[in-house]
Amino acid sequence: MVKRKTAIIIRKSHRYLGVFLGIQFLMWTISGLYFSWTDIDEIHGDQFKKEMKPISYNNLLKLDAVSKELPISSLELKTIANEPYYWVNDSVLIHAQSGNIKKKISKEEALKVASAYLIGSLKVKSVDFITEAGKHHEYRERPLPAYVVNYDHPENVKAYVSAVDGSFQRVRHQSWRWFDFLWMTHTMDYEGRDDFNTIVLRIFSLLGLITVLSGFILWYISSPTLRKIFKR
Repeated sequence: MVKRKTAIIIRKSHRYLGVFLGIQFLMWTISGLYFSWTDIDEIHGDQFKKEMKPISYNNLLKLDAVSKELPISSLELKTIANEPYYWVNDSVLIHAQSGNIKKKISKEEALKVASAYLIGSLKVKSVDFITEAGKHHEYRERPLPAYVVNYDHPENVKAYVSAVDGSFQRVRHQSWRWFDFLWMTHTMDYEGRDDFNTIVLRIFSLLGLITVLSGFILWYISSPTLRKIFKR
């Protein structure tokens, strides 16, 4: 069997690793439980969204009339505040009937865009205009500037509308924010949330494996049954 001094070293290593890793193991367990018990569609805020129906338009500008102004590499027909627009080259917004170039979406238009996507029972509390969003902001890595439509709701519902192209970007609420926080603790990516190859995660995974293996070793060297078998 293993010498007493070696057994003491293994036992201490197992104990201190357990204390060090215990909080992270607890967060992995809590976050895993939360993910398995929640509906991902509700996390995405589908309960606040309307069922969108396609809209048709007449008397739209011909593409050759648009291409006279600038060469076209990409084109998308969008509806902004019940008006048709061409989103050209992912950079220019042109009214699809008048041909006028639109530089920015107004606050009133952003409200109409949000109301077209979200259920009518939501009451608007305020509207903000943001030009930046940090790495931990709930609107991170989305088009800026943008309008934030705040609703009077227990879950602190917010809708984000791009001021550049008038597109409805995201709806955020308290359950999503809990999910986002727990996802961060689960992946241990404290910058962007979605990187599973961080050094911190790799280190904790290896230490976790060592802790489990040391537990099996402790059971092996301290089991009375195994001692009897070896004595025989």
